[in-house]
Amino acid sequence: MLMSSRHLLLIGSLALGALALGGCADDEEPDLQAALPSQPAVPADEVAESSDKPSHPVVKAGNYDSMYGPIKDEKFPVSGIKVATVDPNFLRKEVTYSTKEPVGTIVIDPPHHYLYLVEEDGKAMRYGVGVGREGFGWSGEATINFKREWPDWYPPKEMYERQPELKKKMAQLQSGLGMAGGPGNPIGARGMYLWQGNKDTLYRIHGTVEPWTIGKSVSSGCIRMINQDVIDLYQRVSVGARVVVLGSKQPAKVAGL
Repeated sequence: MLMSSRHLLLIGSLALGALALGGCADDEEPDLQAALPSQPAVPADEVAESSDKPSHPVVKAGNYDSMYGPIKDEKFPVSGIKVATVDPNFLRKEVTYSTKEPVGTIVIDPPHHYLYLVEEDGKAMRYGVGVGREGFGWSGEATINFKREWPDWYPPKEMYERQPELKKKMAQLQSGLGMAGGPGNPIGARGMYLWQGNKDTLYRIHGTVEPWTIGKSVSSGCIRMINQDVIDLYQRVSVGARVVVLGSKQPAKVAGL
């Protein structure tokens, strides 16, 4: 089974190159009431493809009302979030950051639930993230092979076995049974797909419809971001960007689903 294979790989201190059996983009288990849409799924061929041209002005970090307010000029509207529901330590902020990684690299620190985008002059844009729950964490290096706006979601058969009611919310899409991109899709407004060489790791950096999970270890290995933050990051990084996921010498805080 998928979960058993992943678990065995992780116990063996896996390297990212061995993660083809893992991945969470197809194995997110959202709060059904929060995540499942009440409107018909959008056909797969209507879902927006990636673009390296910024679709929104990049908001300067620190102006939280603007940063996390509603976004109306998207394919689907993005609701504003109540900033008070998120630990202020996990709101977007430019920080001093010492690293040997070149500008444009994404560095993810799972134990502390941060994602850093390395900038010039010893700075980085820091975002709070949700990371893999116990048994689903990982570390290593990857590359953003491609990006998608409002990506589709394809749950694996193991998830259907655990949650058979999911099938009632799915539609037949281009790549199989799944949920088309949209405001209720648990993958959120953007997806950045992590590969190593010519192999898909099945891990993603993506948005979430559950902003209260930011700063917690709840996913099946993917890196979750507030939708406003993942849109901001998406505009700042290019296909081919290097991603470094740091290892952990201490257990991350685990929050139950």
